[in-house]
Amino acid sequence: MASKTAFRIYSSSSIGSAIRHYRKKAGLTQSELADQTGISRSYLTRLESGRETEQLRRILRIFRRLGVSVSVEEADRA
Repeated sequence: MASKTAFRIYSSSSIGSAIRHYRKKAGLTQSELADQTGISRSYLTRLESGRETEQLRRILRIFRRLGVSVSVEEADRA
């Protein structure tokens, strides 16, 4: 079983790194992923570059307040 890369999510930068990693692993361009997820490519670019948005700031604040650690890793595909 191959080892999985997990990303600890603690900032908008770490979210951006995770998105970029998994997008590239999936062989998708930013435009392709944006089209498939219904967001603009420019918004995806901002996310990947770690620019914090108000939505991300609120979500991270909620998790920090709850004392919850968040991480993402590739899901097993059945």
